[in-house]
Amino acid sequence: MGHRTFTTLPRGVSAAIVSPRLEPVLLIVTAVALTAGGSAWLLGAGRLADLIWALGTLSAVVPAVGWVIAALRSGRAGVDLIAVLALAGTLTVHEYLAGALIALMLATGRTLEAAARRRASHDLRALLEHAPRSARRRTGAVVVTVPSAEVTAGDLLVVGPGEVVPVDGRVEGGTAVLDESVLTGESLQVERPHGEPVRSGVINAGGAFELRATAGEQDSTYAGIVRLAQRAGAESAPVVRLADRYAAWFLPLSLTMAGLAWLVGGSAVRAVAVLVVATPCPLLLATPVAVVSGLSRASRLGVVIRDGGALENLGRARTLLMDKTGTLTGGRPRVLDVIAAPDVTPEEVLRLAASLDQFSPHILAKTIVDTARDRGLCLSVPSDVTEQAGRGATGTVDGHRLSIGRIGSPQGLPGWARAADNRALLDGAAVAWLTTDGNPVGAVLLRDPLRHDAPRTLRYLRAAGFERLLMITGDRAAPAREVAAVLGLDGVHAELSPAGKVAAVRAERERAVTVAVGDGVNDAPALAAADIGVAMGARGSTATSEVADIILTTDRVDRLADAVAIAQRTRRIAVQSALGGMLMSLAAMTVAAAGLLPPAAGALLQEGIDVCVILNALRALRSGPSARPPLTPAVASLIHRFAVEHDALQEVLASVRDAADRLSGTPGPRALDAVEQAYRLLTERLLPHEQAEEHELYPALAPVLGGPEATATMSRAHTEIERLSRRIANHLRMAHAEGGLSAGQLEDLRSCLYGLNAVLRLHFAQEEESYFSLAP
Repeated sequence: MGHRTFTTLPRGVSAAIVSPRLEPVLLIVTAVALTAGGSAWLLGAGRLADLIWALGTLSAVVPAVGWVIAALRSGRAGVDLIAVLALAGTLTVHEYLAGALIALMLATGRTLEAAARRRASHDLRALLEHAPRSARRRTGAVVVTVPSAEVTAGDLLVVGPGEVVPVDGRVEGGTAVLDESVLTGESLQVERPHGEPVRSGVINAGGAFELRATAGEQDSTYAGIVRLAQRAGAESAPVVRLADRYAAWFLPLSLTMAGLAWLVGGSAVRAVAVLVVATPCPLLLATPVAVVSGLSRASRLGVVIRDGGALENLGRARTLLMDKTGTLTGGRPRVLDVIAAPDVTPEEVLRLAASLDQFSPHILAKTIVDTARDRGLCLSVPSDVTEQAGRGATGTVDGHRLSIGRIGSPQGLPGWARAADNRALLDGAAVAWLTTDGNPVGAVLLRDPLRHDAPRTLRYLRAAGFERLLMITGDRAAPAREVAAVLGLDGVHAELSPAGKVAAVRAERERAVTVAVGDGVNDAPALAAADIGVAMGARGSTATSEVADIILTTDRVDRLADAVAIAQRTRRIAVQSALGGMLMSLAAMTVAAAGLLPPAAGALLQEGIDVCVILNALRALRSGPSARPPLTPAVASLIHRFAVEHDALQEVLASVRDAADRLSGTPGPRALDAVEQAYRLLTERLLPHEQAEEHELYPALAPVLGGPEATATMSRAHTEIERLSRRIANHLRMAHAEGGLSAGQLEDLRSCLYGLNAVLRLHFAQEEESYFSLAP
């Protein structure tokens, strides 16, 4: 079977998965020759049979010589030389049947290899074939179909049901229902409301919608992924070069054994038999088939890998450097807390801040507005709004002159405001101050939270053999160190410029094979400097995607852990297949040298060895160990439901903290009202959520996680939350009976509220990390 050098894998994926026309023609010719010769032999025409078999052998000699020349031109040792020698040897010693079998084996092997590569590369081919080629552009009331290359930023497009989104853009008008599985590997449909970004390459799974293009075809997401995929192929993989190094000693060993068999045994037939079974098919088949299979498997999970070299290097990597914003954190700020002056409620602070921020393009303003709307607050329309870059917005809301943004020096601020400023400093949060007529009345704390899947991913990478996990970021040192402490990183390089990131990457490369992960334009130089650059392509910049070796097309960092698992498994399978096949060939060569294996039987034996090698290499297509246990659609739906509820329940956590803070200030009627408001939210929203988790989510997760003990710690937290809630209820009953909060209640009630806030935040974080991160 055999003698395939991996130079037949061309530069692009499309060529790598197309079998040359020579292979099927050669297969037909050699099969006909072997069959016709066999028929002549059965009819007693021995000379005619030999002639037909000899012609079949000669038909394979010419292409085999061509493959040897091609190998030599590519700078390799030309291991196909053994095939030429075996074919020539059978003709020389008149073993025409063996020659015909080798010729058929050669043709069958090349055809089977091409079929295996087509099977392994199916997903990469599908990625290329899916590329959008046209778009429907709307100008006024006229809709015209144009080539997608003619679309420019600002064009208004119409995307019909089932059509592929041609370029990156934003939804205009209603809500778009999209199938993003081509990019993300996830089958669940997603909804994108008005103004939400949409990436090219996704499929419209709902009704027609309008899209405002934000980029041309070549600058869009899918075009960048296609350019990366077109460079995919395993020809440059170091593991392939490793196979060539094996072949460098296997070739002279084969020739030496053949020569000794002839010299010692005195029979050229023995030498030919050794050459027949010495064909290095295991070397030449195992590596390319396994590597291309690994690339295909990764693409199905939303991981596009440039080539086999990147896949092989990823399997050997021992150091990981990650940017913070957008990689370890979500890249989108969220409201951490809302702090109000003693005579104002947090809800009113958030409502006023969001009302004023409605016209602001700032990302923090958008977060504040979205949070207020998610909490069901009714926003007012501001007037006379002005905005000063770096300072914030000013305008009139409900008859009051408001400002939202920065304030001057914290000196002279009231006690509650100084406490809010200190808390923001300790939490690494940004503060948007709300002032009325120049006086601060509230503060909105915002922070970019950790990705839910980041801790699980880093634990998995540790288990996979990564020895150093480091952060490289341009952010301030304090928040960077806090994130690093939570994740257990080995080091932090903060406040780095792009050049500083490159220097850090180069320093780590001197120690071990290094992976760099990032998503922003400033990360591109560091990704290019690393052994393997990984771009968070779902929301990352075009620059990072262009220089990266690997693109994560879904917005989940745990896909990196899956890619590492695939890379390590692919390398193991490739080496296992190559070495296993070589050992079997060496055993057959020993038997042939002893004169116990004639050339014809050796050809059949080598065929069986090659089939075993290909089938074993194709195991790289199958699912291996994953960073997450498999979930049924029903369990994934439950996780999504409770994750959404967690986001909505942040208001409850904020109210508990606010009530405790008010008790620490002036414990009067307003403080009691705050406690009653917090308790109402607890009983109406949070406690039902916890009970639903206990009776719906946890039983569904138990089989996935290995049994009910896996959720026992979380159940204990539910018990503590209920206990503290009951204690707060008892305090409220005592306060109502006595006409207000007594001095003896204050310390314990404050402890209950602060304790409940701490338990809730820890419990939420644990659930999000351990459970919610399981579902994409």
